[in-house]
This record gives sequence, C-alpha cells and structure tokens, in this order.
Amino acid sequence: MPAATFESTSSKLLPLAGIRVVEFTHMVMGPTCGMVLGDLGAEVIKVEPLSGDNTRKLLGSGAGFYPLFNRNKKSIAVDMKSAQGREVVLKLVATADVVSENFKTETMQKLGLDYASLSKLDPRLIYVSHKGFLPGPYDHRTALDEVVQMMGGLAYMTGRPGDPLRAGSSVNDIMGGIFGAVGAMAALMQRGQTGKGQEVQSALFENNIFLVAQHMLQFAVTGKAAAPMPERISPWGIYDVFKVKGEEQIFLAVVGDGQWKTFCEAFGYADLAADERIATNNGRVLAREWLIPLLRERLAAHSSAALTTVFEQHGLPFAPITDPQYLFDDPHLNATGGLAPMELPDGRPTKVPLLPLALDGRRLGLRLDPPKLGEHTDVLLRSLGYSAEQVVGLHADGVVL
Repeated sequence: MPAATFESTSSKLLPLAGIRVVEFTHMVMGPTCGMVLGDLGAEVIKVEPLSGDNTRKLLGSGAGFYPLFNRNKKSIAVDMKSAQGREVVLKLVATADVVSENFKTETMQKLGLDYASLSKLDPRLIYVSHKGFLPGPYDHRTALDEVVQMMGGLAYMTGRPGDPLRAGSSVNDIMGGIFGAVGAMAALMQRGQTGKGQEVQSALFENNIFLVAQHMLQFAVTGKAAAPMPERISPWGIYDVFKVKGEEQIFLAVVGDGQWKTFCEAFGYADLAADERIATNNGRVLAREWLIPLLRERLAAHSSAALTTVFEQHGLPFAPITDPQYLFDDPHLNATGGLAPMELPDGRPTKVPLLPLALDGRRLGLRLDPPKLGEHTDVLLRSLGYSAEQVVGLHADGVVL
C-alpha cells in the first residue's frame, strides 16, 4: 500500500469545505473540536476577547496548547461585553453552520449566545457545547481533565496501587473535542435530511467513562476488579519494558504462540521452546513470575539496537522508549507526511503532527498557521458588510482588535 501523501491542495477538495464554524473556545476541549473540523476543510473562526485566549499565555505543559489546537483557524478579537461587540458577533454567527463553545452555560446565556437564543434566530444552526458533565447531578461542578480522570477511574488504572496518576496527555479534553466534532458532523448530515439544526453535547466525565469502559466490562465478565495497569495481569505472556545493555530500555512483546516459536528460534532459546509449561500464551501468563526474570537476564546482554533489528526482521512487536521531543525527527512521520511545517504565533518555524488519518491516500494538511490575535478581524468585518470607515471606528472605540 503506498504511503499517504501530504494534502497541500485547495480546501475545495476537503469534505467539510463550505462549512463555516464560529467558535467561542479556550484551553483544549473546545479548540480540539474546531481543529478537527478545520483540518477536514471547514472555515473555522475563533472569536477571542481583546486580551486573547488565555491559552496563548500558558507556561509549562500548557505551552503547546494554543499552537496545536488552533491551527487552520481565523481569529477575530471582539469586546463581547459591549453592545457594538455583541452586534458584530451576532452578525458573524448568522453566517455560521456550526457554533462551538466550551464556556459555562451562564456565561453564554448572559451574552445571548446560548443554544436557546441562537436557535430562535436560525433553526438550522448546529450548536456544539463542550462541558465537564452532561446534564445530571454533577453538571453544576467545575471539571478539568485531571478531575474526571481521578473520579472516573483512569488515574486509578494508570498509577500504581495507592498512587493514582493522571495519563500523560490531555486525553479527555482531546477526545471530548473529537466527539464534539463527530457530533457536529452527524448533525450536519441529519440537517441535510431534515433541514433542522440541533444542539450537540460532549463532556469530559462521560468521555472518561468511555475510556475506562473496558475495565468496567472486565469486572462484569470476570467478577474481579481490574488491577491498575502496573499491577495488572497481562493477557500476554511477554509484554514488558526490558532494561538492556548500556542501561537502555525497550518494550518487547510476544503475544501469540506462533510469535513465541519465532522468538525462541531467533534467539536460540531451544530450552524454552521445548518447555511444555510455556508452550501456550496462557501458560506463559501463568509462568510470568519466573519467566520474565529469566528473559530479563538473558536479554540484558543485547543492545536496544540489536534487539530492534531481530524483532523487526522477524515481525515481532517492539518499541523504543521515546521522549516526545525526539518525534520531530522520526523518520516514519517525516517520510509519510505526518508532520507539517508550521509557523508559531511568535514567528518561529516548527512542525506539527496532523490528524492520524488519510483520506483517499492523502493526509489532511495545514492551510492556516495558528492565528495571531485578531489577525483576521478586519477581513471578517468587511465580509459582514462593515465599511472601511466603520471598521476604523470599531477599532477607535476599542470594540475590536
């Protein structure tokens, strides 16, 4: 199968070309929804306060939020607390197929930007609301990714017993935004049949429950509570990180009986191949207490590079232990168009991972760098019918930036 090519052609070839999304979002969940829709070809307009999305200013582990989740978007900066600003925003919303938001319900109601208000103006409007919880006993609570990981069992499953640990990515925020985008696309399809829009709701807590559902069903099937991942009973006999020559680490897996035979032949382990106790995967699972230490001792003499060569030659699963910053130079990502050149808002060049899919052999590329604050304000105002003099006046009055 040929490698996917990088999509650098017109957005007219993309599936959501012609769809306009106006988003009132910040942080990760809401912006992710817009990013997905934008990558798929929609025109996504990010409405920001005059001070900008606070995500632009985050430090530490939040420093990458804005440039990653706000690519393929335009920015308009408006004072929505002013009457003139609200007029601008309502004119913009009137041109939208989809409105996406992840603010508190009361905030959107005060601005007249909630679904009940906007749907009266345009019954065809699709409104995507990203919240901490779907309507119910918890919906008054303030949620964050880490909050729902703790209360939803994911932190328990990730950490060691007695030491809950959040996952190493904003998994609920990102997936919650993706489900918001899925809901928006489903609503667009339904609108094509009924002519009516609808509200789509996506939530962090419910997303987290979806992620841990496999462990809930594990309990339903076995009657035994799932152990945290570091202490779990693996379904595979060999499925571990091994410390090898030079203190290097590598993940190695042997997940089937055919692979076990191949593994033993590749390393000359005739004694293990002949041991009936470990001839089957279930047998190796039951023998892990003595088998894994034995394999650790034998494999310790090999380098990570040598093990990589053997495992790759024989089609066995393996993985180097890689820090995220090294992925910019990953040969596979660079060869297959998985990374696109991008300019950061401060002008520095970088590369950014694209959506993990290909359509008709094409990766969905970058059409717009993450926008500077208010970068598209004037162009959008003119498209809404404001004259050049009116645009100047809005700037002078501090309504837009």
